[in-house]
Amino acid sequence: MAYDLEEQEQLESLKRWWKKHGNWITWVLIAVLGCYAVYAYWGYYQRKQTAQASQLYYEMQNAVMSDDNERALRVAKDTQEKFERTAYAPMVTLVAAKMAYEENKVDVAKTQLQWVVDNAKQDGYKAIARLRLAGILLDEKAYDEGLKLLSAGFPEPFVGLAEDRKGDFLVAQNKLDDARTAYRTALEKTSPDDPGRQLIQLKLEEIGIPPDSKG
Repeated sequence: MAYDLEEQEQLESLKRWWKKHGNWITWVLIAVLGCYAVYAYWGYYQRKQTAQASQLYYEMQNAVMSDDNERALRVAKDTQEKFERTAYAPMVTLVAAKMAYEENKVDVAKTQLQWVVDNAKQDGYKAIARLRLAGILLDEKAYDEGLKLLSAGFPEPFVGLAEDRKGDFLVAQNKLDDARTAYRTALEKTSPDDPGRQLIQLKLEEIGIPPDSKG
């Protein structure tokens, strides 16, 4: 009988505690479960997006194999519109830009590259797009625009390439002292075993700089 009374007291105590705290505990549990559900759905959504985008990437490969520039542009447009947040979007767009440029559709190539610069979530792809777009602007003698594009921060692996391209712009503007500085920085940032170092060194020699004995 005493045991029953003790158990009943514990039960009454639990009821009082739940009456006092149960409401906010329930809301906390709902919030936690809701967050988990959102997280689980987002993971599923991202996996689904990536899988679907990969199919468009394979379609782009087929477009490259058949040298079908119009098809490549359609694939790029679809990927940009439907799967902008995936890594496939800038990958496909860079390929479409290259194909357009090789067909002398320079304005189309520039538009595709600018899309990557403006929308890619990955710094590496943005850097590649900036460098390629800068090359086109150099050909068009759009020097100020090109230098502005190269003034953006670049990931460390791309700094040497950016400084090399910057030197090209400065030489075209006959700003040789600034060009030398850019080329020297490019050499400093370029790996010793990178074959591109030889070309940078040649550029320095062409504007009156003797070869670096350590290069």
